[in-house]
Amino acid sequence: MASKVFSDGRRLEHLPGYMGLGHVRYPTMGTASASEAQPFYVNAPFGISMSVNGNLVNTEYLRKFLDEEAHRHVNSDSDSELLLNIFAHGLQQLGKTRANSEDIFTALGDVYAKCQGAFACTAMIAGFGILAFRDANGIRPLCIGSRPSATLPGTKDYLVASESVVLKQLGFSDIVDILPGQACFLQKGCAPKFRQIINDRPYTPDCFEFVYVARPDSTMDGISVYRSRQNMGEKLAKKIRAVLGEKGVQEIDAVIPVPETSNIAAATLAEKLGKPYVTALIKNRYVQRTFILPNQALRMKSVRRKLSPIDSEFRGKNLILVDDSVVRGTTSGQIVQMAREAGAVKVIFVSASPECIHPHIYGIDLADPVDLVAHGRTNQEIADYIGADEVIFQDLDGPDGLKAACMEAAEDTSKVQDFEVGVFCGKYVTEVPEGYFEHLSDLRNGKRKAKTTLTTIKAGGDEGGNVVVSSGPTNGPEADEREDISLHNMASEQITTS
Repeated sequence: MASKVFSDGRRLEHLPGYMGLGHVRYPTMGTASASEAQPFYVNAPFGISMSVNGNLVNTEYLRKFLDEEAHRHVNSDSDSELLLNIFAHGLQQLGKTRANSEDIFTALGDVYAKCQGAFACTAMIAGFGILAFRDANGIRPLCIGSRPSATLPGTKDYLVASESVVLKQLGFSDIVDILPGQACFLQKGCAPKFRQIINDRPYTPDCFEFVYVARPDSTMDGISVYRSRQNMGEKLAKKIRAVLGEKGVQEIDAVIPVPETSNIAAATLAEKLGKPYVTALIKNRYVQRTFILPNQALRMKSVRRKLSPIDSEFRGKNLILVDDSVVRGTTSGQIVQMAREAGAVKVIFVSASPECIHPHIYGIDLADPVDLVAHGRTNQEIADYIGADEVIFQDLDGPDGLKAACMEAAEDTSKVQDFEVGVFCGKYVTEVPEGYFEHLSDLRNGKRKAKTTLTTIKAGGDEGGNVVVSSGPTNGPEADEREDISLHNMASEQITTS
């Protein structure tokens, strides 16, 4: 947690300056090592730090360009470092001793011309200002808000974040989305400067943000996450009636959500079916999301630690279990087994989103297609795999589909035209270079192996007989177990020389 990294704010108290840049770690490309913790930094030109949320799909081209034409050295496998260097190269090509905001916007043109994929970026140019910009399709979210300045009377503080709830909780208002292909530059004591860098692509945010990633109290691209999930539940109720028939619905005793992302959809679904909504799975809030854990065995153990059933609410009952999505089937299978052990007679597992059958390539690291439980399986085969009597998925298209559920939650001012739904149908909003899926699979397999090895080592295991962790002497400082925190974040741990 960020509060732990910064010791509940104590490390921030003594940091000088009037602007800052942060990043909550969730690596999607490269590795999970500390060397790839963001923000990334380049010294030239002007000293630029950058944080990126998203994923680029043409990394091989970018890496080759930076090496052979720009002659810029890249230190990691992270696509975020590539994006930073593309921007830095464009800025350096202008040949300026000092840059102004127009130079910043000009250099961004190079980013949009060369980088394919999804990105929401914030950058800090030393002593100059903060830059925020978003990919041409608006796949990844980004917004900005303001509040009266606490240090400069008569001026405003500005904050940029992925979700509006961050700004609201910190007292920021006048929140607006940074539009697809748009950039915003912030300087001390000045109003934000907005510039539309590119404006020829459809406005298509990632639908999976509304299904799973975003907090329900956020509004993204003019769409209420809470209302979109209510709509998912309402439309899913129609699908359940169509599949089960009235007799099948009458046999259901209760609707139980898999906490917490599915709670809103499940509550609405229960209301529309006229069934009790029962929170019979209790969540342990100190266990991380299971789908991002490095291997299947850990994910299965984590589900048991994460959720605990109230047996009396399962015993002797026919139940609908509702989850936001079904990815690998790990969580679903374990939950169905827990329901059976608690005495459930019949378990119908329903998903508020369609089947995940293709890779997610824009910044949410789900799984390879072969690891997706719905890939190549019928609904009955999925039900058999997870141990349910039946599975029901939300439709994608049509008036009662997922896209309609999200679009109907949009405010009148929303400019969203469609949604990125490639994970459900295999059709992506950007071009995908040939060989990219194989490249992505290789990266994920390599990262999975590295994570599994690290986890085994931390547990005292011997991976391949080469590395054994013990409490014996070392040749240097012992590695901190928090491998996801880089040294420059450890401000209070002083380094001395003699």
